[in-house]
Amino acid sequence: MLEVGRIDRAHGLKGEVVVSLITDVTERLAPGSVLETDAGRLAVVAARPHQHRWIVSFVGVADRAAADALHGMALRAEPLEDPDALWVHELVGAEVVTVAGEVCGRVAWVEDNPASPMLVLDGGALVPVVFVVDQSGLPDRLVIDPPEGLLELGA
Repeated sequence: MLEVGRIDRAHGLKGEVVVSLITDVTERLAPGSVLETDAGRLAVVAARPHQHRWIVSFVGVADRAAADALHGMALRAEPLEDPDALWVHELVGAEVVTVAGEVCGRVAWVEDNPASPMLVLDGGALVPVVFVVDQSGLPDRLVIDPPEGLLELGA
């Protein structure tokens, strides 16, 4: 299961909660969607955007006390089948090579960035994911085509 969001706090008196998504797939909050938590499953009744987050109602969460009990819970869901998608859990640990075969290092983590998520390599270099040209070797290998000098900037 992938973590897709987190419940930040209760909102109002009728059981709504504020959710921060960590995915760009907003359909995860579509009515009828079921999300896993450490306390069990939560089915979405309704969701609407609110100040870069979401206001969400879940089945069985009808008052402020029930909403408060969900504070801080991680929301998880099954991975979606998308051959073009890059998943953080597959990227971390992958060896990164250029199209010329030069080994650049391994992905230590992925940093969110407004322009493009960044691969943070174990040597300190930052590589925007837009330069990934071949992911067919994941989870072991990732091929990038960076512009000249990019890898020297963060190293």
